[in-house]
Amino acid sequence: MTGPVLLEHATEEIPGIPGRLPEGERLLWQGRPRWWPLAVRAYRVRAAAIYFAVLGLVGLLAGLRDGATVGAALLALVPLGLLGLTAIGLLALLAWLSARATTYSLTTRRAIIQGGAALPVSVNLPFATVASARLRLHGDGTGDIALALAPPHRVSYALLWPHVRPWRFASPEPGFRAIAEPETVAQILARALAAASGQAAAAVAAPPGAAEDRRARPEPVAA
Repeated sequence: MTGPVLLEHATEEIPGIPGRLPEGERLLWQGRPRWWPLAVRAYRVRAAAIYFAVLGLVGLLAGLRDGATVGAALLALVPLGLLGLTAIGLLALLAWLSARATTYSLTTRRAIIQGGAALPVSVNLPFATVASARLRLHGDGTGDIALALAPPHRVSYALLWPHVRPWRFASPEPGFRAIAEPETVAQILARALAAASGQAAAAVAAPPGAAEDRRARPEPVAA
């Protein structure tokens, strides 16, 4: 494997890993996104809720300004409320299905992203194609790990979404979204990348008192 490889309908000896592991390759870690953090950060459930809440408030104030009673103004907002609940519910359902259908894997030679509720698709990312990796921690205890690929290797942003670093359209960075124990996974990845390149592993560590900064800014996993 010299570059990112897309596989469909591959036979799985180990769930989440297409085909059999080649001789000498070992599975180091497997996991999947937490569905609610994925819903909030990738599917924008919270943003949708705020949007419909603002629309409802504007509608309520407009109704009161036009002389309607509070009860009548609220009753007029029922269709909007139902629409908002439906939209938010659909987004949450999509996030839940996406998380349930996704498996992230790390082996001694590659990272693997398998996703797709209806049609499972696996993307192999050999460590030889990874230029760098970045860890981003979030206040809910989950984190994201993005893999920057060395030119000329590329992946499709649309194909891999939501398993890509947000807004990196020109140079998509595939990765693991909303994973639990992200620092532990980052250390496993750092050691695997170092072993694959024959270098010493770079530990992911923050200076004393930098916990808040680490939640706000991405941290390098390995050079």
